[in-house]
Amino acid sequence: MRLTKFTDLALRAVMRLAVTQNVSMTTREVAEAMEVPYAHMAKAVTRLQHLGVVDARRGRGGGLELTELGRQASVGWLVRELEGDDEVVACEGGPPCPLRAACRLRGALRAAQEAFYAALDPLTVGELVASPTGPVLLGLVGGPRTA
Repeated sequence: MRLTKFTDLALRAVMRLAVTQNVSMTTREVAEAMEVPYAHMAKAVTRLQHLGVVDARRGRGGGLELTELGRQASVGWLVRELEGDDEVVACEGGPPCPLRAACRLRGALRAAQEAFYAALDPLTVGELVASPTGPVLLGLVGGPRTA
């Protein structure tokens, strides 16, 4: 299974924010640290905000912070929310697959997709940033602002 670039960016943003304890970062700082375009990161951050994973405050002293839900979230849940409920193959797409009425591949691929998510379910965002990942994330250029 392959994740969309959007999900990849969102997961990297969450991981970066998870290591900045009690320090806000701007979307631009997260984008710079992850070496991605600001506009793409802004879209991912907006989705994370809607999910309740990230808190964003505007203005002086504002910025992004990971919520408690974000810190404790299952990676499987987060990936499901970001990827949506689409199947691996588009059997009903245009034109629809002529095998769809009697195909065993669709069910096998759906089972594989669920196994993929199930493997991520026990892992939390907090666990993703345990050593050695956390120190690497903290050392990335574009770190949080200092007061």
